[in-house]
Amino acid sequence: MTVTAWLAVAIFVVAYALIATEKIHRVTAALGGAVLMLVVGATKAEHAFFSEEAGIDWNVIVLLLGMMLIVAVLQRTGVFEYVAICAAKRARGRPFRVMVILVVVTALASAVLDNVTTVLLIAPVTLLVCDRLGVPAAPYLIAEAMASNIGGTATLVGDPPNIIIASRAGLSYNDFLVHLAPLVLLLLVVFIGMCRVLFRDAFRYDPRRAEQVMALRERDSITDVRLLVVSGVVLFAVTVAFVLHTVLHLEPSVVAIVGGLVLLAVSRLDAEKVAKDVEWPTLVFFAGLFVMVGALVNTGVIGLIGDAAVAAVGDNRWGASMVLLWASAALSAVVDNIPYVATMSPIVEQLVEAGSGGASGGPWQVLWWALALGADLGGNATAVGASANVVILGLAERAGRKITFWQFTRYGLVVTAITVALCVPYLWLRYFAFA
Repeated sequence: MTVTAWLAVAIFVVAYALIATEKIHRVTAALGGAVLMLVVGATKAEHAFFSEEAGIDWNVIVLLLGMMLIVAVLQRTGVFEYVAICAAKRARGRPFRVMVILVVVTALASAVLDNVTTVLLIAPVTLLVCDRLGVPAAPYLIAEAMASNIGGTATLVGDPPNIIIASRAGLSYNDFLVHLAPLVLLLLVVFIGMCRVLFRDAFRYDPRRAEQVMALRERDSITDVRLLVVSGVVLFAVTVAFVLHTVLHLEPSVVAIVGGLVLLAVSRLDAEKVAKDVEWPTLVFFAGLFVMVGALVNTGVIGLIGDAAVAAVGDNRWGASMVLLWASAALSAVVDNIPYVATMSPIVEQLVEAGSGGASGGPWQVLWWALALGADLGGNATAVGASANVVILGLAERAGRKITFWQFTRYGLVVTAITVALCVPYLWLRYFAFA
């Protein structure tokens, strides 16, 4: 590697260490790292701001912005408190039952929407229901972030890396459902069992608070019926457009920002006040992180790692699947899985075509599923491994319930190790033993 590449690695490691140890705020660390990458020449302005492969992923930024606008308007209708009270009453005030309901709803919603949109919608509900029951919100928010990454693995639109994989491999929405949804359902059941053990200290039942919750009338929480109806129509239209984005030929980011701006326009709300509720620090953090990872792509560091993996497996299909699965999980824990998949997908395409004699499918298509599973599930390992995790941390901090890097990661490492390990027998049985 060149001197510039080594400098890029050093900057990234130091910035990541600062984010992990929280010696300085993660936004400062990410922006500082991005600036240093530009100063040392690891990336340039045209790469950092305009390159699809080695710069800021504006699709992700704009998608987040659009959904944050929708959530900011929805908050003013009282619908989140309505859902929170309904969930708490259905669980009869039992904290673990509440977590199960929220986890299942999050996972299923993440399969239809993308996982970032889902956590943006479910986090305000979680904060309210935890307040009502007098339990700490952090375990519930962490569980939801992980559930969103697990549930989002099942579909093409559920997790941004899947969109990249589908585009490169020519896979359809139904392909993801058929190949990944059965495994995701199993992983969700296992994850709920893990929640009972990992977060056991968060399930303190308070009979008095439970009685108070059962006495609440959820209908009283709705403050603006007209705005709720308008918001519901816009959110439904956005959801349908997400599902049909391959037919409509509209990027999810375009759908989200159009939906957010349309809702803001017809809501008759003060745009300046709504804009203040957008998680701007989270958006800036993503921009800095994209520039840093893009610098590693631009200097060839991530490419070298991928090439080394390809050279190691040769024409061993099972070996290639396992390397992709575990390497993707490990690397997606360190760098955001979106730029990682964008970098690895051309390499996987070469492997699939070489193994299949130039075809894009065949037995070697298992490599695409190994890449998707490793990248999506590996995002649960650390607080910055997936977009949903970063958004949850930002929402928690804004609400005064700060979740530290290691508070998230100590649970994430366990969940990732178990869920990725369960992918091994699934891949073997479905694509090798009984193929």
